[in-house]
Amino acid sequence: MLHTTGPLLSIDLDAQTTEVEEIDDVLAAFIGGRGVATRLISDRVPFDADPLGPENRLVFTTGPMQVSNMSFTGRMNATAVSPLTDGLLSSNAGGFMSRNFADTGYSAIEFAGVSDDLIIVHVTDEGVEFEVVPDLEGATVSETCTYINDEHGLSAEHVACIGPAGENLVRFASIMTTEERAFGRGGLGAVLGSKNVKAVTFTGDSRPDIEIPASQMEIHREAATDNHIMKRQGTVAVMDLANEVNGLPSYYFSEQSFEGVEGINGDSVEAKKYKKGTCSACAFACKLPTRDEERGVETEGPEFEVAMAFGSNSGVDDIVDVMKSNELCDELGLDAISAGNTVAAYLAAEDEFGNRDLIWDVVEQIAYREGVGDDLAEGIDRVAADLDVENWTVKGLDFAAHEGRVLHGQGLSYAVANRGADHMYATFYSVEYPLVDKDEAMPPDGFDGKPERLVERENLMALNDAGVVCKFSRDYMNPERYEMLFDAEFEALLAVGGRIVELERHFNNQRGFDRDDDRLPYDLDGFEDALDAYYDVRGWNHDGTIPD
Repeated sequence: MLHTTGPLLSIDLDAQTTEVEEIDDVLAAFIGGRGVATRLISDRVPFDADPLGPENRLVFTTGPMQVSNMSFTGRMNATAVSPLTDGLLSSNAGGFMSRNFADTGYSAIEFAGVSDDLIIVHVTDEGVEFEVVPDLEGATVSETCTYINDEHGLSAEHVACIGPAGENLVRFASIMTTEERAFGRGGLGAVLGSKNVKAVTFTGDSRPDIEIPASQMEIHREAATDNHIMKRQGTVAVMDLANEVNGLPSYYFSEQSFEGVEGINGDSVEAKKYKKGTCSACAFACKLPTRDEERGVETEGPEFEVAMAFGSNSGVDDIVDVMKSNELCDELGLDAISAGNTVAAYLAAEDEFGNRDLIWDVVEQIAYREGVGDDLAEGIDRVAADLDVENWTVKGLDFAAHEGRVLHGQGLSYAVANRGADHMYATFYSVEYPLVDKDEAMPPDGFDGKPERLVERENLMALNDAGVVCKFSRDYMNPERYEMLFDAEFEALLAVGGRIVELERHFNNQRGFDRDDDRLPYDLDGFEDALDAYYDVRGWNHDGTIPD
């Protein structure tokens, strides 16, 4: 089975020392990416670790596909115990850093302990340097990247950093790379901030020598030549469809369609797109560099989830307003989905939907933990009662845009996902809209056959995250191509994904998670039976725990 190669680099931030350790058995069993990081965290972090304490570890990993030239491989993984969900969580970011990370020669790099001073950690294939940077306290993402470029000649493509939100331990702070790409969901930026690390840089000339089958170029050619709508509109292309099926969360989830959808849909984003955007080595180019010269707004996006959170869910029908919210989140180092949903909860409490100036003010207050932002920085799960609004979260993670009240399999997926209400954990929405071929589609309502299909999709997405292969490769990957690329039977590859999901569940079980956490804030007919069926397919106990 194809897997990444190279040792684990452990960085002790207390002593500012490093240790290199061979982990060949872990790499062979878990391929790379999320799989390897999940195994390492499970083995090396106490089950009762405080997410913002010194015992938590943050692990960066790539997979074997980051040495290829194939489209859909410009991504990498970060894993830690989440300060937002309190469970083990992996986050996946695109951009251009993954291959610079691979150039260091390490398969995984972990950060343990806490630095006494605010530092940048420079990782190369020749060693590690710790740079004390008190002048960067409170610096935005772009300011931090400019400093690193000016002082070290390293572009933002070599940098993973936090903004003020991470330093201030906002529970949904992001780690930013390439300035506008995010390890977003779950608050890993706060983990890095708790360790007093402002940024990490990666560079070298020791990329592993892994032979990738020639079939990679067939996938690459198809990605380059296909006239896919996502090349023009990104994920926001699905917004009109979601609205049509009464599946677009609006006004803090109180409604499921938005009368102002035309102002924030795919066409509106495409009208503001001024060039192509992509990730490393990818010819699919689905990213969205956008700007509005009249108002001086320039950002990347928004994608569908952010257009929902800061658009329909906040009662905003102007795409430039949403672009500005997105730009603010990137600069301050906030997960734009959670930031938008949290602001929407506040707007609901204050009856201020559509108030764009208030939105931007609150975003800044959250990042700096000022005023009401100090409470909102804790996330919806911790402040919903005080705001007197419904708690629209699962396991502490707020909902993505794909509406589980309409797409019932996606609803089940939100409930059982170890990360919480995250649409990417299984991407089950794609088979229910559907966004896949008719022979792979399922009706949106009901649960017939869906627990079995959900297990398969969770395992497949975990495999992608181990690979690391972008989930938007779905139209170009099939079992035969997985087998050719990874040199293993498809069922064996899915089994690797299953072990990753189970390891996450086991870790979370030790932290107290069980069936009571696999819940939704709304009722779906047949949900309890579907939940039992899901556990049965997994071979888990009906209380949501892994058998001894």
